[in-house]
Amino acid sequence: MSDIPSDLRYAASHEWARLEADGTVSVGISDHAQEALGDVVYIELPEVGQQLTAGQQAGVVESVKAASDIYAPICGEVVAINEQLTDSPEMVNGEPYGSWFFRVQPNDAAELEKLLDADGYKAACDADA
Repeated sequence: MSDIPSDLRYAASHEWARLEADGTVSVGISDHAQEALGDVVYIELPEVGQQLTAGQQAGVVESVKAASDIYAPICGEVVAINEQLTDSPEMVNGEPYGSWFFRVQPNDAAELEKLLDADGYKAACDADA
């Protein structure tokens, strides 16, 4: 089974969310998602300043096998994007939980509690298998 850190929250669509010390939320894709995609070759990120709603498409990840949409796990304003992924998208394959895609200033940080915890995400992945 893929690595599923217990300190993160997860969307059923395979994004992870981490509350940072400054109150922003970092978003990336799970180890399970990057394994399913294979070698990542391109990442399209949202614009800084863009308002996102939970479940809204926020970007795209392309691999040698497929393209997959990235969805916002919570509502908020995009305050940063990980520029390194534009030049080196393969970083996601090597370190999916260190390679955040974008950060949002959440409208309501309590929305994180609505996401899956590690056990819930593992159960969702097992159900898909």
